[in-house]
Amino acid sequence: CLLLLLLLLLLLLLLLLLFTTSADSSSFSIDYKNNCFRKDGKPFQFISGSIHYSRIPREYWKDRLLKMYMTGLNAIQVYVPWNFHETVQGVFNFAGDRDLEYFLNLANQTGLLVILRPGPYICAEWEMGGLPAWLLQKPNIILRSADTEYLKAASDWFGVLLTKMRPWLYQNGGNIISVQVENEYGSYFACDYNYMRHLHTLFRLFLGEDVILFTTDGNTDKEMICGTLEGLYATIDFGTDTNITAAFIRQRRFEPKGPLVNSEFYTGWLDHWGDKHASVDTVKVSKMLGEMLSMGASVNMYMFEGGTNFGYWNGADHDTRFRSVVTSYDYNAPLSEAGDPTDKLLAIRDVIKNFRDIPVGPMPPATPKFAYGFVTLQKVWTLLDTLSPQGPVQSQYPLTFEEIKQYYGFMLYRTTLPRNVPEPTPLISPLNGIHDRAYVSVNGVYQGLMERDTALVMNVTGQQGDQLDILVENMGRVHFGSYINDNKGLLGNLILGNDVLTDWSIYPLDIDTAVANGWLQAAHSGSGMEAGDGPMIYSGTLKPTGLAWDTFVKLNGWTKGQVWVNGVNLGRYWPQRGPQQTLYVPRPFLSATQPNNITVLELERAPSHRRILFMDRPQEHPSNYIPKTHPILLKRDRSIKNKIL
Repeated sequence: CLLLLLLLLLLLLLLLLLFTTSADSSSFSIDYKNNCFRKDGKPFQFISGSIHYSRIPREYWKDRLLKMYMTGLNAIQVYVPWNFHETVQGVFNFAGDRDLEYFLNLANQTGLLVILRPGPYICAEWEMGGLPAWLLQKPNIILRSADTEYLKAASDWFGVLLTKMRPWLYQNGGNIISVQVENEYGSYFACDYNYMRHLHTLFRLFLGEDVILFTTDGNTDKEMICGTLEGLYATIDFGTDTNITAAFIRQRRFEPKGPLVNSEFYTGWLDHWGDKHASVDTVKVSKMLGEMLSMGASVNMYMFEGGTNFGYWNGADHDTRFRSVVTSYDYNAPLSEAGDPTDKLLAIRDVIKNFRDIPVGPMPPATPKFAYGFVTLQKVWTLLDTLSPQGPVQSQYPLTFEEIKQYYGFMLYRTTLPRNVPEPTPLISPLNGIHDRAYVSVNGVYQGLMERDTALVMNVTGQQGDQLDILVENMGRVHFGSYINDNKGLLGNLILGNDVLTDWSIYPLDIDTAVANGWLQAAHSGSGMEAGDGPMIYSGTLKPTGLAWDTFVKLNGWTKGQVWVNGVNLGRYWPQRGPQQTLYVPRPFLSATQPNNITVLELERAPSHRRILFMDRPQEHPSNYIPKTHPILLKRDRSIKNKIL
C-alpha cells in the first residue's frame, strides 16, 4: 500500500511538472529590459501581414493564409468589423463568411500567429469604419467617445466578441499574441481619455491580465498624444515616404522601452472613384522592410492581401468633398485582389529570407482564371411591391435611411409636383442634403441626377400632380475623420422653385432579397429589350461550361450600378469614373453545372448592346475624372487631417 501511495504521489508530481512546463511554454510578453517581445521565453520578432476575412470568400481563406505563410510571415493582423457581425442591433452573426473562429483556426493550423484588431472602430476603408449604422438612430450620439449610448452598445458587443476570443489567446493555447484597443484614435477629434480608459478596463475584464494590449497611431505627435494610454503598449504606423529613424524616435518618446513596432507598413494604397490607380514601388517596400527588420523592429505589412468590398461594404473619405472607395480593395498588395502572388510578394520573400527560415516547398500557384465571354442581358419589368414588400413609410418631410432602419443600398422617395412647371425649374438641395446620389424621374421619365457636394441643383418640368421619384443611393459611409456620423438619404428638404416638397412616400428597397430569391429573373419583359435612361434592372444567364473558375466581369458602355451573380452582390461598377473597370467574380460564386444568374442594376444609362464580358484578368485605367465642388461648399472652411501614406 505504501509503495502504491508513493507511486501515486510521484505521478501527481510529474503531472504537475508537465502542466507547469506547458503553461510556461505558452507565453507571449514584452521584455522592456531588452526591447523585444518574448515568445515562450525566447526573443521574438514578428513579420506580419494584414488580411481581412470579411473581404475574402470563406472558401479561399486557407489558400490566402497558406500563401502568406509560404512567403515567410509568422503572423497575420486581423480587423474585426463590428457592423459585419451585428448589422442589426442585438443580432450577432458568426456563421459562414463571418465565422471568425473558423478563420482563426485555419491560421493556427497553417502556423500563423494572430494580431487581433477588434476596434470597436477599425477604419480599414470599410463602411463607417466598422461601426454599425444603427448607432446613428441616436441623432446626437458622439461616436468613439464616452457617450453613454455609444459605450453601452460597444460594451454589449465586446461582451459577445471578446468572450469568444479569450480561448484563442496564445496564453490559453490559441494563436492570438496581442490585441489592439481602438484604432488610430489620435486621428479623431474627440481625444477622450475616459473612453480609452473604459475600453482598457473592458478588454482586461474579458481577456485577462496577461495578454498584450496595444495602440496604433499615425506618425505625428498629436496622433500619438491622443491615441496612447498608460497600460497600452504604443506602436506607430508609416509608409515608404517616411524616415524610419525619425518615426521610431517618435515611438520611443511615448514608449521609452520595449520593441520597435510598425503596425501598418503600407505596401500600397486604396483607390477612390475618380482617382488615378494607387501604387507603391516594390523596390521601396522591400528596401524599407529590410531596414526595419535589421533594426530588430517587428513589422506588419498593410495590406498583404486586400480582397474585395463586396455588396455595400466599401467606405468613403470626406476631406473637401465626399469620395467613395471603389469595390476592389486590391491595394497594390503583395497578394492581388484575387489572391495571386505578385512580384512584390517575391521581393518581400527575398528580404524575409535574410531574417528567418522560409518554409520549404513551392508557393501555391495563382487560382485558375477563365474568360467565359459575353452574356447579353434583358431588361426586367418589376413591381415596386417586389422590391419593397412592406410598403412605404408616409412622412410630411424626408426621412433618412437610419430613421427607417434601411442601413445600406437604396431608398425611393416619392411625391407629386405641387404645381405646373412647364419651363425648366430648379430642384434644389439647399443644405447639401443628398447622401449620396439621387436619380430623379417624373412620371417614370428620367430627368437626371443630384450628387453630394457636387451637383445640388437640377431642372425638372411637369404638371401639377405628376409623380416625382427620387431614388437615393448610399455610396458607403465615411470611414475616417470627423464625419463618420454619416447619415444617408435625403437629409433635408428639397425645394422646387419656391416650393418646399412635402407629403413623401418613402420605400426602403430590398433589392438583394429580390435577386437572391429569383424574383427578378422570373420577371423578364417580353418586348422591352431596348436600353433606356435612368434606373433599370437587367438580367441574363451565364451558361454552364463544366468549369467554375475565377473570372472578372467588364461592363463596357454601362454607366454606374451594381452586379449580382447567383444572388451574391459583387459590388459597385462605375467604369466612366474609374479607375476600376472590372469586378472580381470568385470561383465559389459560380456553378460549373447549373445556369448562373446575372443581375445588373444600371442607375443611369445602359448601352444598346446590353452585353457584359467575363474576362480572365482584371482591368483598370488612370481616371481622367475631374471633380467639381459646388460653390456653396467652397465657402466652407474644413480642415480634416487625412491619413498620410
